[in-house]
Amino acid sequence: MKFLNFSKYSLVLLGFIALSHAQVQPKATKSMGVQWPTKPVTLVVGYPAGSGIDTVARFLAQELREKTNQTWIVDNKPGAVANLAARYVASAAPDGYTVLFTPNSTHGINPHIYKNLGFDPIKDFQPVTSLLSLGFVLLVNPKTVPVNSVEELTQYLKARPGQLAYASGNASGHVAAEWYKQIVGFDAVHVPYKGVPQAINDMIGGNIHFMFADATLGIPTAKSGKLRALAVTNAIRVQSIPEVPTMLESGVKGYDFTSWFGVFLPAKTPMEITEKFAEYCNSVMTTPKAKEFLLGLGAEPNPSNPEAFAKVVEKEINKWGPIVKAAKIEPE
Repeated sequence: MKFLNFSKYSLVLLGFIALSHAQVQPKATKSMGVQWPTKPVTLVVGYPAGSGIDTVARFLAQELREKTNQTWIVDNKPGAVANLAARYVASAAPDGYTVLFTPNSTHGINPHIYKNLGFDPIKDFQPVTSLLSLGFVLLVNPKTVPVNSVEELTQYLKARPGQLAYASGNASGHVAAEWYKQIVGFDAVHVPYKGVPQAINDMIGGNIHFMFADATLGIPTAKSGKLRALAVTNAIRVQSIPEVPTMLESGVKGYDFTSWFGVFLPAKTPMEITEKFAEYCNSVMTTPKAKEFLLGLGAEPNPSNPEAFAKVVEKEINKWGPIVKAAKIEPE
């Protein structure tokens, strides 16, 4: 009899434990959400080490390491104005571990200056968020181009048709120069480079006469005294270099040119991962530390979310078509 009572109580106790486990376990699992990242994540950058976007990518990677307790690797894959990097990420597994960190070249300008991108900027990617916005800086080498203003540069160029060369280290820098060229009317030779650092080095060496460099490298170079900044392309002056006028202030009518840096995942990446990644990026790039870092580069935070950023990309592609056409850049 005692044996039977013992079995009865044991069965009741076991049933209670099983019922409790069944009710509690799913709730606990659901509250945990997606577990990402659980291994190293690669940030693919389509420009060389030392470029402006590479500098920002390495800052972001370091901050994300501390926030996620995971390794974030910056992988530089320069070539074809970041198209090679975009192709690589477009064909990667949609698991959140291969990320494209890029300016608006790949998802705004490049579709209009390349006949064959090798990827679809809309269909092949899942937009995550934009991180920052920035303008460009018009630089000259005062040793080879003795001018102190945009107006003087314009006159200097017009007096020497086809004799001076300008560089570009990315698609935005190319379009910025061609737009200036079309508005004021001069003839100069375009020399493309794989990245802005290489172009700047050639300018310092006297081989290139002027260029539009993204602010992340253009402003520090101007402050170093190695090159002279004549203007910024933003609509208003940049806080980190307030003495330099805008292109609009310098008499170039209608000239307002800015860019952005953003992150993309391969298409079909789960939305849970995409949204979590966006939250991480935005929380990192809006801290006082990040704001101070960006200010020194002439940039400012530009947080977004996957849905809003997708709309930005669509608008960017539509925006740059007329500008590229007006600049008379023939697709390659």
